[in-house]
Parts: sequence; C-alpha cells; structure tokens
Amino acid sequence: MTATPNSPTGRAPQVGLFVTCLVDMFRPSVGFATVKLLEMAGCRVEVPDTQTCCGQPTYNSGDRRSTAEIARGVIDSFDGYEYVVGPSGSCIGMLHEYPQLFDKTDPYHSRALDLAARAFEITSFLTDVIGADLSLESYSKKVTYHDSCAGLRELGIKKQPRHLLGKVDGVEIEEMEEAETCCGFGGTFCIKYPDISNRMVGNKTKNATATKADVLLGGDLGCLLNMAGKLKREGEKLEVRHVVEVLAGMTDTPAIGQSVEEFNYELAQEA
Repeated sequence: MTATPNSPTGRAPQVGLFVTCLVDMFRPSVGFATVKLLEMAGCRVEVPDTQTCCGQPTYNSGDRRSTAEIARGVIDSFDGYEYVVGPSGSCIGMLHEYPQLFDKTDPYHSRALDLAARAFEITSFLTDVIGADLSLESYSKKVTYHDSCAGLRELGIKKQPRHLLGKVDGVEIEEMEEAETCCGFGGTFCIKYPDISNRMVGNKTKNATATKADVLLGGDLGCLLNMAGKLKREGEKLEVRHVVEVLAGMTDTPAIGQSVEEFNYELAQEA
C-alpha cells in the first residue's frame, strides 16, 4: 500500500497539510483521506495547528489589507515544510496569489513566492510532483467527475484525478457534458447572486444525473456541498463524494449531504 516517492532530498517528503476551512468544519473525513494518501505515498505529514483560512473570502471581497494579514499567518505556519498540500484547488490556488499582496521590498514577498512554489493540490502532488505509484482499494461503481473552476483554470488540474481513479479496480468513469463548467458556488458568488447560482448548479446536476452514474466526484468541497444540496432538493439519489475519499478507500461513511439514517438504510438495502 506504499510507494517510493521522488523526493529531491532522497528521503521521505516533509508535507504540511493545508486542511481548508470547509474540510475542517463540514467534512473532516476528506482531511483524513488526504493524510492517508500522502502516507501511502511515503510522505511524512504534519498538520500545523496555527493554520487559518487561506483568505480567499476577504480577497474576493476586495479587502487586501486583511488578506495580507491572513497570508502572513499562513506563511509563518507552513515555514520549513518541503511541500504544502491540500484537498482543494481553490484554496491552494489562493496560496499562489499571496506574492501580489506584498510589496517587493516586504520580506513576506519572497516568502510568499517560496510558499507558492511549494503548494500543491493533492491529486496534482501525487501525480505530477512525486509520481506516486499507489496500490488502491477497489470501488465498483460508475462515477462522473466535476472539474472545479479554480483547480482547472488556476492549477491545470484535469487529468490528474482521472489518472488516479484509473488505478482503482472497478471504477467506471462516465464523463458528463460540460464537466468544466462552473457549478455556481464560487464562494460568495452563490450568496450575492443566488438566482444565477441556482440556475448554474441546476444545469450541473442535470448533466451529472444524465450520466446515470452512481457517484459524483470532485476535488473542491465547496462545489461538492453546493451540488449535493441541489441534488437533495431535487430528490435525486446521486451520491456525492470528494475524490480523495474514493482513492483512500474511505467510503464507509455517509456521502456529502447524506444523513446517517439514509446511509444505513442504503447499506441495509444492499445487504
């Protein structure tokens, strides 16, 4: 269940896990699955307890001063780690924006550049950085995949999660139409423009259910929470999970938006 990583130091890569707010508050299992995958890949993982939000909400709202203050704290928290890895293209993408928050004469500018160079989304890190050859548990379900805006457009994440899913015995990937189209979440966008957001997520869930897949996967929890909520309101039974939960073999918990009672009922039906 382990792999030999390609570390420039010739030893186990030292990884600081960037948990993200949504994972911490709404889906800790995604964080645990990320740690499991990193350890399977031969990494040494630590979770700095001083880490905070990446600052994206304040940044997108135009409050650069508060964002810079947040960024300083994050930079300090992850100082000294060989890599910083998180289960979110959106949040990791925000870390890449830190350099522009500081004047070039500010010591934090060079430190922000250094952090950005070490920060990776989990599937990209496993695939592109250390070339992990993982032995993954089977998962006999048909899945469809949503490409998040930030992961795809900021970090170029498209083939990496699909490559890893291809290593999972039993998985059948059925691509939905417009997989690369926004789901309508967009952080504060769904709050500022709820009607537009609802139409966008409706189009996304329509395309997802049209695949007849068992599970809708993605790499950003914000998108997944948004789509899971819409599916539940529509009465659809399409299961929603973060891709790392499938890759780590940690699907023995309720899906996103699913109650424990609903999960146990489905297990009883399958028995």
